[in-house]
Amino acid sequence: MYEERASRLPGAVVWTNTPDASGTGRVLPDGCMDLLWHEGRLLVAGPDTHAQLTEGTTGAWSGVRFFPGTAPALLGVPAQELRDRRVDLADLWPASRARRLGARVGAAADPATALEDAALALAADTRPPDPLLRPLVTALGAGRPVAAVAGELGLGARQLHRRSLAAFGYGPKTLARILRLQRALRLARSGVPYADTAARAGYADQAHLARDVRELTGLTLGGLLGG
Repeated sequence: MYEERASRLPGAVVWTNTPDASGTGRVLPDGCMDLLWHEGRLLVAGPDTHAQLTEGTTGAWSGVRFFPGTAPALLGVPAQELRDRRVDLADLWPASRARRLGARVGAAADPATALEDAALALAADTRPPDPLLRPLVTALGAGRPVAAVAGELGLGARQLHRRSLAAFGYGPKTLARILRLQRALRLARSGVPYADTAARAGYADQAHLARDVRELTGLTLGGLLGG
């Protein structure tokens, strides 16, 4: 069972998940990075460009999902180094620092809240993220064209691409594509017909939506929604 709630860290989500008996799951790309706790291990989930399968994974998971672009500053690693990867925190931090945090989370009655506390402490001790990231994500998430958003933010194409790689793990066009997928999934899950979903989410047509969903998730839209 998957459950989530808004975090005390602005824009973040605290979640827990216990896979079903088969231990299978599919994590869809969403522009985010996560700090994870699973069976005594602290992990960082990098930004995904395609669905990640969790087949064979058992046991409860806890995590903090950071607002797109904010995790690299908190964790001290550029996002592109973690693209499509799941990495032990001890491989990114000094081992002693990672062990101390792991001991605190492991001793907590609620690992998810302990992870949230750790994220809040990191935010308090870290310089704020690039101030242009949030308006960039908001504009692309609303379907604004990349070139138009770059112009509004006063960024050239190369500068925007470089800053996007460090913050999101990929360029702004890939981010826009992933956010468009998430926009379409929200519409489809609310009952909007697929053709209307495609138009409202910014796809050329329903066939374009179908191709993008298949390429990014490995399933059809109906398969994702259980229909």
